Order: sequence, then structure tokens, then C-alpha cells
Amino acid sequence: MKKFFPVYVRVPLIFFIVFALMEFFIDSGDKPAFVKYPMVSVFLVVFLFILIAIEITLSAVNRVMYQLMTPEEKAKADYENSLSLKESTWFKDLMHKLTKTEPMSKEADLLMDHDYDGIKELDNNLPPWWVYLFYICIIFGVVYVIHYDVLGGDDQEMELKKEMAQAKIDVEEYLKTAPDLMDEKTVVLLSDAPSLEEGKTIFTANCAACHRADGGGQIGPNLTDDHWILGGGIKNLFHTITNGGRDGKGMIAWKGTLKPKEIQKVASYILSLQGSNPKDPKEAEGEVWVDDAAPAKTDSAADKPADSTAIKK
Repeated sequence: MKKFFPVYVRVPLIFFIVFALMEFFIDSGDKPAFVKYPMVSVFLVVFLFILIAIEITLSAVNRVMYQLMTPEEKAKADYENSLSLKESTWFKDLMHKLTKTEPMSKEADLLMDHDYDGIKELDNNLPPWWVYLFYICIIFGVVYVIHYDVLGGDDQEMELKKEMAQAKIDVEEYLKTAPDLMDEKTVVLLSDAPSLEEGKTIFTANCAACHRADGGGQIGPNLTDDHWILGGGIKNLFHTITNGGRDGKGMIAWKGTLKPKEIQKVASYILSLQGSNPKDPKEAEGEVWVDDAAPAKTDSAADKPADSTAIKK
């Protein structure tokens, strides 16, 4: 056996099998296990060292044992080593266990009585591998029927539907936190100072030419009042900046120039200008926009009419 799998084949083969098993069973994310976990590298180095040491030891033992053999035993061992794969004893024994074939000398004992135009049949045993495979197929069929038809297990179509539904949920969750995949449905208003400062920088570089640096309006409308042509609020403003204004006389679409995260920041900055009352603002355009999703204001005690029945002092 060792002649057909020499040491320079056997050692790398065993090592890479162990290496592949460790990579398969150890969850290391997007990095190889031996990179993420240094102890795995240490184990592989030690394992390779032990593997080589075992081969060296076995080789030395075999040489010593060969020297202790009698001339007849040496001749027999040399003869076994000179045989080809199909002529070797272990290969013949293996094939006999797998096929249960009878030697040619016993074919006369296997002949069956019937004869078809001179054609006779041998009563050979079925190969054990075929018999075992047949039994495995029967067991598999029984388990399959019980799992899917009796217990109602998920078939391929149902598994696909569940995976698609889960994938949709995963995509929606990812879109909530992926800045460059944001749209008007998932965008949220930013209020932190660094984001607003960056939004101001973007506004000054790209928007001030039409809306003035203070947002008071010039070619474009005034952005500091409560009137909006295409709707106010972060979602409408994000949509307008991304896709552009009215056809023919509105602003260009900025989706090819600005990233969604940048549009979110500049839109948040514009909304922070509400009520800033710049000098000489442009006349209001559009309609007053009210956020329907905002909670309704409740009347305060000061706005309530005085009780006419109260006793005047």
C-alpha cells in the first residue's frame, strides 16, 4: 500500500485534509481560520512536524525489521513490493470483499440448469456494494416519504419562499443602515453638528449659486420659509434633490453627483435653516407644508378661553 502512496504524497495529502476540515468546521468569518486564530496555525505546524516524525520513525522501524528477516522472508517481501497494484495481495482481497466473485475454476459449480439457445447463466452473488446501496436507497425512500408526505416537511418550493422572504427582511434591515443605498423611504433627519456642518459645506459648494449662501433664494426659491413647491420634510426634500425639480424650470438631479449620504446631510442642513429669516429673502413660493406624521399640537392652558363663570375679584 505504501508503494502506491509514497511519503511525499501521503504526508501532504493527510495535512491538507486536516487543514480543509479545520477551515470547514471553524467559523472565522471572511478570514481563513489560521489567520484569524493564531492557535490554529500553531496546531497545523505541530501536526505537520508530528506527521513527518511518525513517517521517519516508521521508515526506520521498517528498515530494522527488514534486516532482521530471514533470506526467505526478505525474498517474499521483495516479491510483494515488485507486484503491480492489481497483482498485490491487499488489492485482490479488497476486490473480493467488494464483489464476492468466485474464481474461474469454480464456474462449473455456478452454472444454472436452464439453457436459452446455448446461453447459460451463472448463479453469482450480487456485489455487496450493490446490495448495501440498494438497502440504503430503501431506507432513504422511507425516510423521505415520512418527512415530506406524513410529517409535512418543507419541500424545495416552500424552502425557496421562506428564503426569499427572509432575504427581503435582511435587505430592508441592511438598507436602514447602508448610507449609500438610502432612498426617500428610509432617509431620516440628521441633527448632529458634524453632519450639519458637512451639509453646509456641500450646500455652499453646490446650492448657494441658486439659493444664496444663507438660503434666502435667488434663482432658486427661498429655503428658509415654510412654503415648499414640491413638499417639505426630509423625505420630500431628499427626493427632490436626488431626482431634480420641475421639468424645464427646476433644478437638476444631483443623484449622479452626490451620494445618498451626502444628499441626506445637505437636506438636513437646509431644513435647519427654517425660520432663520435671512436679509432680503425671496418671496415665498409654493404652499405651506405640514407634516401629516407629526403629532397634533394640543391647546395650552394659555390658549383656552377664560371661564365666564369664574368669580371676578
